[in-house]
Amino acid sequence: MALDKPYLDVPGTTIFDAEQSRKGYHLNQFCMSLMKADNRKRFLADQRTYLDEWPMSEDQKLAVLAMDLNRCMALGGNIYFLAKIGATHGLSFQQMAGSMTGMSEEEYRNMMINGGRSIEGNRYKKESA
Repeated sequence: MALDKPYLDVPGTTIFDAEQSRKGYHLNQFCMSLMKADNRKRFLADQRTYLDEWPMSEDQKLAVLAMDLNRCMALGGNIYFLAKIGATHGLSFQQMAGSMTGMSEEEYRNMMINGGRSIEGNRYKKESA
């Protein structure tokens, strides 16, 4: 029996639940491997070869290579694990978040300082239908 997931109707939000955890297990384990300096060096030297050592889906690997963090999240990535990819590339969490919203780092920072995104039109997908 499928679980009722009312949170799937929240626009722009990916909830890391048990299903996402299962889907992204190897992607998230890859991210955790970047905690070790030697692994970061190997990854940066030849990203595809390093990724091919992990039993991730091809879609997951392509999302990592493209630094498409939104896609990584849709494919089961947890943002706290994905932050290790950004850090490996020398990005701050603020830079990563900005890229995920289509904003520059400065635009993202200013939005957050000013209270974040408006709730209007962002409560439920059905509101904009």
